[in-house]
Amino acid sequence: MTNVDIISGFLGAGKTTFIKKLINEVFKGEKIVLIENEFGEIGIDGGFLKDAGIEITEMNSGCICCSLVGDFSKSLKEVIEKFSPDRIIIEPSGVGKLSDVEKAILDVKDELDIVLDSKITVVDGKKAKMYMKNFGEFFNNQVESANVVVMSRTQDMTEEKTEECLELLKEHNKEANIITTPWDDLEKDAVLNAVTKFDEENELMEEVLKSQYEHEHHHKHEEKCDCGHEHHHEHHHEHGEGCSCGCGHDHGHDHDADEVFTSFGVETVHKFNKRDLEDVLEILSDGSTYGVVLRAKGVVEGEDDKWYEFDFVPGEYEIRERKADYTGKVCVIGTELKKDKLEKIFK
Repeated sequence: MTNVDIISGFLGAGKTTFIKKLINEVFKGEKIVLIENEFGEIGIDGGFLKDAGIEITEMNSGCICCSLVGDFSKSLKEVIEKFSPDRIIIEPSGVGKLSDVEKAILDVKDELDIVLDSKITVVDGKKAKMYMKNFGEFFNNQVESANVVVMSRTQDMTEEKTEECLELLKEHNKEANIITTPWDDLEKDAVLNAVTKFDEENELMEEVLKSQYEHEHHHKHEEKCDCGHEHHHEHHHEHGEGCSCGCGHDHGHDHDADEVFTSFGVETVHKFNKRDLEDVLEILSDGSTYGVVLRAKGVVEGEDDKWYEFDFVPGEYEIRERKADYTGKVCVIGTELKKDKLEKIFK
């Protein structure tokens, strides 16, 4: 099985520079074929790359660069048979549609035993608004079709301008991971976190549910239980019509997780100083300002070129310095969360 990544970028966004970072750092050690598809040389029509021939150029880091022309399925098969790559990176034209290249891959993936791994588009953060207005058919297609969006030139942008661009991109794609951290600050693990689409919110919810399950099933709680946990949502006594246990639940049925727990997740480019972050986590403990927070974790950019990772459970938290991630992100699990207030403090 060969992994295939599509990496698009609209007109000088820095796509080639990002691809070099992937080849030299992130996918280092893998046998890679880079397929270039420059506008004017190869056209995409109905999912096929037209014309004829395969031009091969040796590159550093064990990468082989080639221009595919002719029947896409046939040409791609020849590349796979000749080089047996671990990964193929397809670099479409700067004015091409990512969705067309994706269709070309999906049309032949079963026949060639390939899997579409990532759909990445690189966006010039300083020009995104202008491109959306003037070249929306092509620029927006690249953003909307991606599962990872990489903002370039954020090192030259203010926090406010970066946030503005982030919100514009989210209007067109709410599901993609969006890299906002300057590339020079990114190391391999941070980029992998983005391109592998790790779902922190689901992972954190599973952690909370597992904790609840283990607690409820590994203890038999009598009336004077001294295990130190409060039992607001699961009860081991019969609830009649006149029940006065105070849990506030309808006792005619068991509760699914989404009836009890709520989650909040946000990506943020806001820079925190450590003292302010400590103050926020202290307030999360009071159970009223932001709702009842059972678990929170996040990675945020700090001041003075620092990054912080935090973990929170009621009554305790930890803040650690760490390497830069692709963007700041926060996830909170609890009950009756006040999401509007949480968004204000983290953004």
